[in-house]
Amino acid sequence: MTTTQPSPPAGRLIGTFEPGSPEWHAARAHGIGGSEISAVLGLSPHESRFSLWHRKQGNIGPVQESPEMYWGKKHEPTICAEFAERHPELLVLPSGTYVADDVPWWIANPDRLGFTADGELEVIEAKTAYDDFEWGDEGTDQIPVHYKAQVRWYCRALGARRARVAVLFGLSDYREYVVEPDDEDAHFMYVAGQEFMDSLAAGQAPAIDGHTATFQAIKEIPEGMDDVDVDIESALRDRYFAALAAFRAAEEEKRHASGLVLDQIGTGRRAVVGKDRVATRTVREGKTYSLQPARNRSTAA
Repeated sequence: MTTTQPSPPAGRLIGTFEPGSPEWHAARAHGIGGSEISAVLGLSPHESRFSLWHRKQGNIGPVQESPEMYWGKKHEPTICAEFAERHPELLVLPSGTYVADDVPWWIANPDRLGFTADGELEVIEAKTAYDDFEWGDEGTDQIPVHYKAQVRWYCRALGARRARVAVLFGLSDYREYVVEPDDEDAHFMYVAGQEFMDSLAAGQAPAIDGHTATFQAIKEIPEGMDDVDVDIESALRDRYFAALAAFRAAEEEKRHASGLVLDQIGTGRRAVVGKDRVATRTVREGKTYSLQPARNRSTAA
C-alpha cells in the first residue's frame, strides 16, 4: 500500500510494556486505563468501582489473571495478524501506553494502531469470546458495553477517527466490529473519571455494592484477626439472614428445575425450545457432569 508518513497519535507515549507486567501496572497506577473506565462507570463484569479504588490505593493487589485473560493475551498476536492480513489498506503497527495531552490521568493502551493511506489513525483492539452473547451483527458497533467504553476511551485519548474490534469466537469464528467516537460519551467518561480521581485524592472510598470484585476486595483488605466481638446494626443482621434464606431457597429451586431439565434431556446433549438453546449437558465417564445454561437465555411472556 502507498501510505503517507503517519502522524504520531495524540497524547504522550510513556512506554511500551508487556500487558500485566509490573511495569505495565506501574504505568497505570496513577490514572485510568481503557479497561478500567468501565469499572468506574459500573459496567465491568470483572472489576467494581470499589475494588478498583482500593487497588489504586494499594490496599489490594493487581487483578489475578483469569483463564479468559490468559488466553485472550495469548491469542492477541494471531487475531491482530489476521486483521492486518484482511486490511492491506491499513498500516498496522504495535502500540504503546499513552497519556492524553490534556488529561494526565487518561491512559490509553490499545492492542494495535492502524493508519490509513492519508495518515489518519484508527484504534485496533483484539478480543476473544466464548460465544456471541451481547455481540450483534458483524460490522456494527453492537459489542459489550464495557468494550465499547474501552475503545471510545482510546479514541478520545489518541485522536483516532474510529476503533475496530476484531473478535475470535470459540476456535474459528472471526468477526470485526466498528465503533465510532462519541463526544457525549467521552464527556460522560471524563466527568466520571475526574470524580473517581478526586475520590482517590480525598481518600473517600466508593460505597460497597454487590459486585463479586467488591466482595473479594473486602475479604482481602483486612490483615490478621483480633479475637473480639464487633456489634453490628440489627437491620444489617436481619438483611444478612434474609439474604441467606433467599439464597438457600433459590439454590433449592435451581436444583429442582435443573433436575427436571436433565430428566427431559436424558442422554441428549442440549435442551432447546425451538431454535433457542436453553442449556447444555456435559458428560464425564458416561455420567452427567454439569448442566450449563445458555448465556443468551431469555424468558417468553
